[in-house]
Order: sequence, then C-alpha cells, then structure tokens
Amino acid sequence: MKWYTQALFSTYSIVARDNETGQLGVAVQTHQMCVGAVVPWLAPGVGAIATQSLTNISFGPIGLAMLKAGVPAHKVVEALVASDDNAQVRQVAVVDAAGRVGAWTGPGCIPEAGHHIGEGYSVQANMMTASTVVPAMADAYERAQGDLAQRMLAALEAAQAEGGDIRGMQSAALKVVDGTLNPTWPYIYDLRVDEHEEPVRELARLVRLRHAQLVEQQGYEALEQGDRERALSLWAMARAEAPELEELPFWQAITLADDAGDAQAGADLLLPVLRNDPRREHWLDLIARLQQCGLIKRSGAGDELLSLLR
Repeated sequence: MKWYTQALFSTYSIVARDNETGQLGVAVQTHQMCVGAVVPWLAPGVGAIATQSLTNISFGPIGLAMLKAGVPAHKVVEALVASDDNAQVRQVAVVDAAGRVGAWTGPGCIPEAGHHIGEGYSVQANMMTASTVVPAMADAYERAQGDLAQRMLAALEAAQAEGGDIRGMQSAALKVVDGTLNPTWPYIYDLRVDEHEEPVRELARLVRLRHAQLVEQQGYEALEQGDRERALSLWAMARAEAPELEELPFWQAITLADDAGDAQAGADLLLPVLRNDPRREHWLDLIARLQQCGLIKRSGAGDELLSLLR
C-alpha cells in the first residue's frame, strides 16, 4: 500500500452547502491523529470533498480540479470511483457550489458503513459501532439551528451519541469556506483537533469561540455603517458567547476610543475584564504601544483611554 496516497481513515463525516449563504463545509471525526490533514478538501466557490475509509487522498485535489472545471458533484464521484482500482474500499462524498451532491460507499468498506444524501449535503461513515450512526447524523443536521458550522457539528455529536467509530475517538476537524470564488478571506472556519480524548467536544468549544469572533466582526461592520447600537449589541453577544477571549473586549474598547471617539465607553467595557487579569499591566502597555506606532489614529485617544483605565 502506498502510504502517500492511501491511509486508513475510517471515520464519520459530513459535506454540506448552506443554501442561504452558499458556504461550503466539511466536518469529520476519527480514531486516528490529524484527520483534518487527510479527509476534508475545500475550495471557495467551488465545492467540498470528504475522502475516507481506506482513503485515496488524491480524490481531494483531483475532485476539486474537476469541480472547478464545471463537472457536477455526482459526475465527479463517478469519475473518481471509475479511475480507482481499489474503489471497493473507498468512501467519498462531494458537494458543489450549486448544492449538487454525490457520494460513494464501496462494498468493501468496513461495517457498519454507509452514506445518506440529503438536500445540499451528504453524511457518511464506516467502521461504526452501530448502523444507526448515518441516519442519526442526517436527522441531527436537518433539525439543527445556527450557521453551517454549528449544524455540521450537530451531525458529528449525533454520530458520537450513537457510538461513533468502533475504535473510539482521537481527532476531529471542521472547515467552512466562502461560497464565492476568490474571496478576500476564504476560510470562515478552519478548525482542527489533532489528538484529544474527546475531540468532538473540543471541536464544539472551538466552534463556539470562532462563532463569537464572527459575531464580533458583524459588529465592526455595523459600526462602519454608522449603526452604533447594533454594533454594541453584537459585541455584547460575542463577549457573552466567549467570555474567555480577552481579545474581544480589548479591541472593542480600542475601537470605541479611536474610531468612535468615546474613550469612556471603551474604558467602561474593558475595566471589568482587566480588574482581575494578572496581565493587566501588559494590556495597558499594549495600548501605549498601539498609540506609539500609529495604530491608534485619533490624537490622544490612547492616552485618554489609559487615564480612565488606571
């Protein structure tokens, strides 16, 4: 067996496209290290692929090239399977930018193995503890609320609740890319848990933190559009979702003092966070440094904020 093209990543995964945003995603868990380096393959505005079981890694780049050339998802799967002499032990699923889906589970995949294609998504699994894993994933994804990442995570959690991989758990990954070609920032979520006793649980924590960052970004966009109240509301939501991220209130306070010209509002927001922070003086020093190098642009905004925080 050629290790550089084939690896035993028996696992459960989901590929999906969000109908509203066009975002494309893959989420996966297995009982081997570093599943995020092998199974998920994505390209913004093109498609998403999960290649697993006795994995043919070349399915990823070849499949994305075909999608980019305009080949629909189900035809990509057909071509990949037809090109592989060991297709009987492969499992692959593809979703394209139009939401078309294709999937294959070779008859030689280790039981329990199977897949389910739904509207704009496919869930697939092999070497599972029980045959209930795949239907549980489909049901959870269709019932879940939230953005694409949160709904794909629900599918992974449902799989694990049904027993998941017969060997247990070790690594997980979740990736979501923009639905448009050549976006400024292609990856919306790019999360990996390479080795963990409970990788899906750890992945859920990372999804929560990343989602808070995305909500915060919406707040910055609202402020740029002149809607300060919406910005403050979104920022508060982000801080509540991820209270352990000191970066959120810090940069929000800087923005209020600098861009909005309201150092008092920035200090009111940041003071409770810094009060018991052992790195309080480091954060204050950073404000001075930001002003020194010109990243705080409004004259005296940094000094004003510092005087209110001390």
